Amino acid sequence: MNRRTLITLAAGVAAWAAVAGTAAAQEVTLKLHQFLPAQANVPKLVLDAWADNVEKSSGGRIEVERYPSMQLGGTPPQLIDQAIDGVADVVWTVVGYTPGRFPRTEVFELPFMMTNGDARAASRAYWEMFEEHMRDTEFADVKILATWVHGPGMFHTADPVETPDDLEGMKIRGGSRLVNSLLTKVGATPVGMPVPAVTEALSKGVIDGTTIPWEVTPALKVPDLVENHTEFDGTALYTLTFVLAMNQEKYDGLPDDLKAAVDGNSGLWFSIFAGGTQADADGPAREVAVENGNNIVTVSGAELDAWREAVQPIYDEWVADMRSKGIDGQALIDEARAKIDRYSIGG
Repeated sequence: MNRRTLITLAAGVAAWAAVAGTAAAQEVTLKLHQFLPAQANVPKLVLDAWADNVEKSSGGRIEVERYPSMQLGGTPPQLIDQAIDGVADVVWTVVGYTPGRFPRTEVFELPFMMTNGDARAASRAYWEMFEEHMRDTEFADVKILATWVHGPGMFHTADPVETPDDLEGMKIRGGSRLVNSLLTKVGATPVGMPVPAVTEALSKGVIDGTTIPWEVTPALKVPDLVENHTEFDGTALYTLTFVLAMNQEKYDGLPDDLKAAVDGNSGLWFSIFAGGTQADADGPAREVAVENGNNIVTVSGAELDAWREAVQPIYDEWVADMRSKGIDGQALIDEARAKIDRYSIGG
């Protein structure tokens, strides 16, 4: 062989070795599936952080492939079953997209449960109560990696909303069974839909407004589609519950050191990080509405008391519903409140 041929062969062997080495290093691929665009806050600030840290902790032996906007197919309400069935290895989803299926999580979705708007405290309480009450019951078929709530939920509407009476006859999007119940109690017509559908529904007039936290409004173009926003002073009208869930068989098939890479970046502290990071994004998102010159209503004082009174029956109804399922709903309420108060700043 001449010198040029030897150099070409050597280069080919080196390239093959590099590919083979990469293949050997990446022993496990995890497909992470979720419903928001990749540039939205939760994928960008929370899910990518988890995925990057798992890859780093595994020494490159785990690769997390990220599939935003339901790129693996299906609809957002199907995500939890995709994790259970192995269609995806890991999913992030709103628990309330499957109404009534995970009943104990709903304690954190009750109106004004997150009394001081502290998503970190509520997310910590949620994880602790998941471990005690939910891991071996409604989530027995899937590996839950993290649990959290978003920052204060609120209204974004075409017409101003200050009192419950202002919602009379409005069609408002709700993200869970309890949020829809809240909307009914204050005279609105609830329209259930996953959050990615909000933009089109607002632009076509299918709904008159939506319930979401500030954080996701820029990604959905909400400040450009409605001019009024109603927030609640020092509290949260509601929150939604999230889970980061992994296929149990996929997790069980990992060697112990790779399980440790997953576990070390999941659990309690990641749940607190996720809830807090999502809530921290509320401020910059709110500024978008301010810069647009939109009208921001802040409900406080006696007006806030009127809202609390209007939605209070939901508590009694929920406790009765839980009782019919053999669950002590009042005990869950008391525990959640105590934990949120204990972990809140200044609590």
